[in-house]
Amino acid sequence: MHIPPYHKKPSWQLFFAGAFIGGIIAYFILIYMYGTMYEELLAENLELSSQVNDLKEQNAALLQDKEDLSEKSEEPLTINSISVTIVDGERLKLDRLIEHQLEEMVKEQISHIIGQEISIIDKSDQLLQSTIENKGFTIDDFTYYFEVKKLTISTDLKIEIIPQLSN
Repeated sequence: MHIPPYHKKPSWQLFFAGAFIGGIIAYFILIYMYGTMYEELLAENLELSSQVNDLKEQNAALLQDKEDLSEKSEEPLTINSISVTIVDGERLKLDRLIEHQLEEMVKEQISHIIGQEISIIDKSDQLLQSTIENKGFTIDDFTYYFEVKKLTISTDLKIEIIPQLSN
């Protein structure tokens, strides 16, 4: 049996050359498409791994914060600061300087409760109120007494007082 000599005919030579060049072009197109797809997947993978790392760090921080809060919640709450506000000071025509001095005097009178547990202060709120109401505060030959209007006990003790001038 004899194989016909197609390699000598120009039409077959063009066919084989075209098939070879087409195969090379198809190979380069395939490599380009694969590279583009791989690049997109790699970028997406990096972005997702970055998000996972961020979420892990956030989770660790939240767990640490929760642990710190649980440790803090075991400690008793204490009074950290005292805030005194004079209500209805216009009735006695008090200027701002006298109001400030009176507020500071009241704060000095009850400053010993800073650092005390809130539960202790809450149990003795009537004692605190009577301490403020029964003490006279003297400024410029005038003695002022106070009536406690509102007493808010939290980590910041807030007291609203109404001034009264003594006779």
